[in-house]
Amino acid sequence: MSHARILVIATHVFREVIRDRVLYLVGLFAIVFFAAALLLPRIAAGTENKITLDIGLAGIALIGLVVVIFIGTGLVNKEIEKRTVLVLMAKPIGKAEFIIGKHLGLSAVLGVLLASMTVIYFLVIILNRISSPFWSILVAIFYLFIELSLLTAVAILFGVFTSSLLATFLTLAVYLMGHLSPDIVKLGQISKNASIESLTRGIYLVLPDLTKLDFKNEAVYGIQLFPHAGVMLMNLIYGLIYIALLLSISTLIFSRRQF
Repeated sequence: MSHARILVIATHVFREVIRDRVLYLVGLFAIVFFAAALLLPRIAAGTENKITLDIGLAGIALIGLVVVIFIGTGLVNKEIEKRTVLVLMAKPIGKAEFIIGKHLGLSAVLGVLLASMTVIYFLVIILNRISSPFWSILVAIFYLFIELSLLTAVAILFGVFTSSLLATFLTLAVYLMGHLSPDIVKLGQISKNASIESLTRGIYLVLPDLTKLDFKNEAVYGIQLFPHAGVMLMNLIYGLIYIALLLSISTLIFSRRQF
């Protein structure tokens, strides 16, 4: 595996996605968040500061999710449908290099998007004189980046063997179920049915538990509400291992495809 070839693919993906005017979403976020920060004091009685912080973090997460679902699912599938993958595979590029390069390229775009929106987030907060727990919000956004990177790996996996439309729906389903996975396990326990309980446990083991990487609610109250450092580290390792596993499966499926 050549790191240079991976970097070339990642750079190409980064430039291609940026040329698709994806950064306009940052401008959209700035306009909507600034407008919300101005309007909330008029309709929220004394709770506008917390609501503003919540809306900003939710907006950052939503825009990141939109980019993953609508761009990530087509990263590999688009190459297959347009047959440009034949040109790439004729070159000395390994299947793993191709998949990893695609993932790193979109992850870099997500990093730029999140960094830009975070700067806008704090600017709006400062201009409106809203006190905010700076470090806890930064930690929450970092874990949001890991979550979106994991979902990018999910999108690439589905894009390898399904159509872009189906991959979009499946990625969205994984996102929704990933945030509901602890509740799914509890539902199985409440049912008192061994078969349903086994099924819900199986779903929990197969699907990523995205609640381990979601700290948006805790962030607005301060770092003291976060789990202790050991749990945070284990959650980070969990996310990274899941990403590596998904990319490995994607590479295996992609290497067995006939073009």
